[in-house]
Amino acid sequence: MSANIILGVTGGIAAYKSVQIASELTKLNHNVYTIMTESAAEFVSPLTFHSITHLPVESKLFSTTTTEVKHIGLADKADLLLVAPATANFIAKAAAGTADDLLTTVLLAAQAPIMVAPSMNVHMFENPIVQRNMKTLADLGYKIITPDTGYLACGYTGKGRLPAPKRFVEEVKRELAKKDLNNKKVIITAGPTRESLDPVRFLTNHSSGKMGYALAKAASYRGAEVKLISGPSELETPLGVDLTRIETAEEMKEEVFNEFENADIIIMAAAVSDYRPQEVSSQKIKKSDGDLVLKLERTTDILAELGKIKKPSQLLIGFAAETENLLENAQKKLREKQADYIIANDISNKNIAFGSDKNQVNILSEKDSIQLPLAEKEELAHKIFDYILN
Repeated sequence: MSANIILGVTGGIAAYKSVQIASELTKLNHNVYTIMTESAAEFVSPLTFHSITHLPVESKLFSTTTTEVKHIGLADKADLLLVAPATANFIAKAAAGTADDLLTTVLLAAQAPIMVAPSMNVHMFENPIVQRNMKTLADLGYKIITPDTGYLACGYTGKGRLPAPKRFVEEVKRELAKKDLNNKKVIITAGPTRESLDPVRFLTNHSSGKMGYALAKAASYRGAEVKLISGPSELETPLGVDLTRIETAEEMKEEVFNEFENADIIIMAAAVSDYRPQEVSSQKIKKSDGDLVLKLERTTDILAELGKIKKPSQLLIGFAAETENLLENAQKKLREKQADYIIANDISNKNIAFGSDKNQVNILSEKDSIQLPLAEKEELAHKIFDYILN
């Protein structure tokens, strides 16, 4: 979805990062209109932003080249305003309602959501006056993007660094997403589980967790309170998601049942081990000349147990990763597990196998089934929610 974004740039050394922010947002097909304060132009040339966004870069409040009232025109076209970096001076003016340049004037005229990213020396950031001003903005409905902690251009180390551009991309995606999951609690499981054989070995599978994490991100961006229960994974925790890490199928079961009662939607996207060793050696199993025979026992079928106790108001969704007879096996799972939906994918296809950044799935219910086309997992996650919510 393309949006009109006003990018406000104020006079701090972190203004150079705003160039990359503008670039990343433009790559997502957003229209990025840059407003620079006079001080910001001391750090970065307006021509740089224009060359990247291919749109006008504004700094002057008044103009004789158009009949449009500039600050009203910019405010009216905005779907979102993002000020990054926001200096202590700008934050003070915004909190006081001062309108003495183009950026602060547009701010007062805007009806769109406003995001402000403070960036400054750590002592300035911690100053009670700055903290008070940020609280004032937050109380007025501004979204404050908390700065990172690290080495600052002034030589100090502490809180005050402007976050990396990719953080702003995610913040913008989250802000612009439709909020059809507001006030809903969503539980999502993701990744593999591990069942220990001894202190150094375990049974597991190839699941990366990418689909589950993408679903958690999509649900959070759409307004849900999201609990993500994940097996071992190197993936970053999605913005706004409450993550609990587990190892074994038993731990997964305990966490899911702890959260299940108050959940509106439960999505079991994890690849949970069906079996575990009957006995776990306390010492490393030493190799010998003969074969090693492992005795395995069944783990709890979490999806099936949830299907037995779920309330009519709850939506239960399972996943079926199959290598053959995809729809037949998924239909069987739908019936036996008493789920509302089964999302099935063919992991024998190397393009959508475990670890892939893309997926293609079939969504099955009692009434019908559809196939969603191959897509990036983040895009696919939103299409899955579009379908099940409609």
